[in-house]
Formats: sequence, C-alpha cells, structure tokens
Amino acid sequence: MNFIEVKDVVKQYDGHLALDRVSISVPRGCVFGLLGPNGAGKTSLIRILNMITRADSGEVLFDGHQLCASDIANIGYLPEERGLYRKMKVADHILYIARLRGMDTQAARVAMGEWLERFGLTEWAGKKIETLSKGMAQKVQFITTVIHSPQLLIFDEPFSGFDPVNAELLKKEILRLHDMGATIIFSTHNMSSVEEVCEEFALINRSQVVLSGRVAQVRRNFGKKLYRVGVSDTMSLEPVDNLFSVEHVEPSPFGGIVADLRLGTDVAPRDVVAYLNDHYMLAEFHELLPSMNEIFIETVSNTNNTIAR
Repeated sequence: MNFIEVKDVVKQYDGHLALDRVSISVPRGCVFGLLGPNGAGKTSLIRILNMITRADSGEVLFDGHQLCASDIANIGYLPEERGLYRKMKVADHILYIARLRGMDTQAARVAMGEWLERFGLTEWAGKKIETLSKGMAQKVQFITTVIHSPQLLIFDEPFSGFDPVNAELLKKEILRLHDMGATIIFSTHNMSSVEEVCEEFALINRSQVVLSGRVAQVRRNFGKKLYRVGVSDTMSLEPVDNLFSVEHVEPSPFGGIVADLRLGTDVAPRDVVAYLNDHYMLAEFHELLPSMNEIFIETVSNTNNTIAR
C-alpha cells in the first residue's frame, strides 16, 4: 500500500510553473529518493507535502486520505535551510520543539536523552546552541525532526555540511528509523547515497517527473551490456565477432587479467560465460551497471535537449 500519493499536482508562482502535473507514489515503509537538479521543483513538492504551501490543482493523499492539517503531527521535516534558536540551550530547544509536536514533557525528556547519547551530545545538553560546531548543531536539528517518532520523515539534503564520519552516522540512523517502520522521503544531490539508502525514487526535471521506479531495476534498465570478467590463465583476451568486444584490459593483482566486455545486441550473458569457460579459466563475471549519478546526468541531459529542440 502506498503511504503517500501525489496525483497530478500543479504549482505556479508568478508565472513560473514549478510543478507540472507531478504524480509520485511512495510505498509504506519505503526510503524514497526525490531527485532533480536545482530549480526542478523538488522543494515546491516538499513544501506541499508539509502543507507549507498548497497545490494549485491535483491532490495529495496521506495514508489513504486527503492530506490535512492534523497529519502534520505525523511528519518530521528536516529542511535544507537549517535553523535553530541559537540563544537557547540544546536541551531546552529540543524539548520546546518536542512539545510543539505534541509530546508530553516526560516522554520528550526520555527520548531526548536517548538521542543525545546516540549522537555523543549528552555533555552539551546545557550549552547554548551558538557554542556548538556546525556539525553538532545539525545533529540537534536532526533530533528535533525525529524525536516525536513521526510516520513520515522528509529529509532535504540531510548530509549537507557533514564530514564523512558523521554523514555515515546519520545514514545509519536514517536506516534504523526505516527499520522501525518509518516512511522516508529523501531529497539529495548525492547519488551514491541514493544507491546506498533508497529503494525507489522519482527524478524531477523542469517541473515534471521524467524517470521513476525501483533503484535496482532502473539501473538494470539503463545497463549497456557491459560486463567485468576475470580470467586467471592469460594476459590477453581477444574479441569475438557477434559475441563480445573488449573495452578495457588490465592485469589482475591475483594473476591473469581483468577485462570489460561489451556483449553483442542479442547475446545472452550465459553464452559469453559458456565461451569463456571453454577457452579460459574464468574467475569473475558480473554486469557493470551504470551509477545513479550517470543515470541522473543522462536523463536530465536528454530531457533538456528534447525541450530545446
């Protein structure tokens, strides 16, 4: 069952069409990537999902019903533009936001203590936010986003400004929340994190959804019939007409070579494996799938070129 349904949503600002009949479906319990270049319409859609703005037309369903004001208590939103009350103490700020989210004080204190410990911020609870490093402050804002255990979490560029160690910590916490049953919408320009975290995605460009689906399936669909092989008994590998060409060859640190083969148009991988087994000592064979970054660039470029023509 889909937890979020966006159907034919249109949003226009002063003559600028931000969203043009956008439709997406986010399954319950899914980590869903919302992708697109700057100005594509992602933030406009996120603001509609949070009821910060309203769509001009179309509808948004939340857990099977029309999105309404009471649903906001079940949404946690981490915006790209971070904002905290810098003069407040860390604990006071977290408790204040938690109370605004409908939590009672005792439950909020317990949850806050767990999150501060998880992020190594316990000793900073009594410090003013203005004394924190940028990374610490961002962790505090993450805590305020998730402390009330919302059913839907929306993260807009959550890793922005984090060093690799803390970005990895944040990623693990996002996945832990997913394992606990949260539905997560994840907007980012970091395509490697999409491959690591997201199950499904929608790519918006020029106000429209131009590509969507399951990450693994879309990568397979964009495959170019390129395979990595390793053979352990030779230092060369010759192309075979109508079977495969050899794109790249390099020595393997384990002996023999590693090569990239491009299969013929109607050639099945098993036919290549059979040939290699007959002629070499085959040690490795797997498809080289395009990265989400490559798919992003190709799709956006093709869309832009089509519109330009």
